Amino acid sequence: MPTDSPARATARETIALLTGAAGFTEHRPPSHPLPPDGPLGWAGYDAARERAGARTGEEESVVYGTGTVGDRACVLLAFEFGFLGGSLGRLTGDRLVAAYELALARRLPLLALVATGGSRMQEGMVALTQLQRVAAASTRLRAAGLPQIAVVRDPTTGGGWATVGAGADVVLALPGAQVGFAGSRVRPPDADPYAYSAEGQFAAGQVDAVVPPGELALTLTRWLRALGPHGALPAAALPRALSAARLPGTGREAVAGARDPRRPRAEAYLADYFAARLPLHGDRCGGTDPGLLCGFGLRADGSPVAYVAQCGTPTRPAGYRAAARTIRLADRLGVPVLTLVDTPGAANDAEAERAGAGAAIADAFAAVAAARVPVTTLVIGEGGSGGALALAAPDNTHVTADSYFSVIAPELAAAILKRPASETDATADQLRLRPQDLVELGFARSIVS
Repeated sequence: MPTDSPARATARETIALLTGAAGFTEHRPPSHPLPPDGPLGWAGYDAARERAGARTGEEESVVYGTGTVGDRACVLLAFEFGFLGGSLGRLTGDRLVAAYELALARRLPLLALVATGGSRMQEGMVALTQLQRVAAASTRLRAAGLPQIAVVRDPTTGGGWATVGAGADVVLALPGAQVGFAGSRVRPPDADPYAYSAEGQFAAGQVDAVVPPGELALTLTRWLRALGPHGALPAAALPRALSAARLPGTGREAVAGARDPRRPRAEAYLADYFAARLPLHGDRCGGTDPGLLCGFGLRADGSPVAYVAQCGTPTRPAGYRAAARTIRLADRLGVPVLTLVDTPGAANDAEAERAGAGAAIADAFAAVAAARVPVTTLVIGEGGSGGALALAAPDNTHVTADSYFSVIAPELAAAILKRPASETDATADQLRLRPQDLVELGFARSIVS
């Protein structure tokens, strides 16, 4: 990128980094000139705009049009921070809305390259209400099943972050970028600066990935391939079993096999299944769960599949919320979903209860139940009660030979029934939790080998 600070590149430099030789065709909305010194008659506003134009070569703080990233056509909009801090005024709002409408009319994904300091003070409430216009335009695009991707640059603050940035389906950030609703001059003086950084927002689950500039074009190309738009897509193919385990003879053997630390885990299944993976990170409520992997992937033939995979740990509320977010996004975009079930159950500590475990699990159940795209589930390890069932597809769940699924863990069942520990194995048999039992009971459709 032709700049000393990639995160502070100009709007056109950032567009050129992504479109390269494919080029970019700029669009402009119909002209609606402002009154002298703007809607508030702010003394010196016209002069400030003229200086900004002379310094940047731009007429406004947003440039938009059509272009090709990799092999995917899209609508790009880019903020020019050098023009009055990339701030939003009425004419900026005109350009932003026009970009969304262009994506809607041409049925193209929208790629927003954001660098803004917020709403323009010199236009007062006229500037602030542009956020409502942007939100409405974004909602129309979302309803049409078209994806929105944001790349947040340095800085991305204020209403631009809270609409174009954080409101996108996928949020990527450049390293070291300042990202947050509060800009550096209005936040509390003792505030931790890390919380307002790209890396801090990633840690808090507000950003899906921090991507170096040199990797941005390839990453965005893959995201555009994965998110579409697509035609009708078939159900996700089942992963192949990664172990040679034999069917267990008893319930105890089934539980022991699923709990074996040498058994293949979700990471191995995903690596075997996908040629490229694009993680979605966090629940957008300040939480993350490292024991649940979400995102979209591209198979070797280029077909996209969304995935939600438990990693063998108790799933936390943030994990269920991230899962629901992923499933709903896939459903809106028409992408099939694969879920890998492997958990002893939902996290049940006090922190999980305070974080809304019940509501988060209910939301995951609802997301699966409401999905119009096919959801395919493979149980690859432990299927621990409702915490596992929340991510299982009704009538399309399959199991591996080294898995089990149970209404409750046999140890807990024995305790509830006031049985001695010596009867745990017999209780496991009574629960009929083996893979072959699950098929006979009609819960699982097949045992994958």
